[in-house]
Amino acid sequence: MKEKMHTGELYLPGDDEIVEEQTACLNRLYDYNMTRPTEGEKREALLKEMFAEIGEGCYIEPPLHANMGGAHAHFGRYVYANFNLTMVDDTHIYVGDYTMLGPNVTIATAGHPILPELREKMYQYNMPVRIGRKCWIGAGAVILPGVTIGDGTVIGAGSVVTKDIPANVVAVGNPCRVLREIGEHDREFYFKDRKIDYDDIV
Repeated sequence: MKEKMHTGELYLPGDDEIVEEQTACLNRLYDYNMTRPTEGEKREALLKEMFAEIGEGCYIEPPLHANMGGAHAHFGRYVYANFNLTMVDDTHIYVGDYTMLGPNVTIATAGHPILPELREKMYQYNMPVRIGRKCWIGAGAVILPGVTIGDGTVIGAGSVVTKDIPANVVAVGNPCRVLREIGEHDREFYFKDRKIDYDDIV
């Protein structure tokens, strides 16, 4: 059953070996969520224990919620996640360097069969999620199993991402669709009519 977590096959998540490993992971996650704001070094150390991979400079604001406590999460460098990131990390989640996740973002790798009889037997399947470098995932966005989001893309707040989204676009809605490409306008304005003052950019 444990091997099937990462193959996309149907499996039973209540398998004893899986539950034992999951409980240990959730204990570490509990410790992370109980840290104080002044305990930055402790948080960094715990994240290195919890995550499959985590790059330098990552900051994850507690509380963090994760089915496997981050054990299948691969974060690049300088990833920022605001309050209440929820990762259904029953299989692998990849987040690229410098990506920002707003509050209440959900990244789900797990799904359940449409056929009710299979759900009655508690079957599940998992598909990996990949989020590129320098993305911004807006507050309350939901990213569903098997989705890939390209580098540099912005996902609007509250979007439900059901299919792959290409690189360097703004995509919004439920289901999430490409609104426009990121282009020259965005080199001049950072928000509505607010111009970027490049003299002030470090």
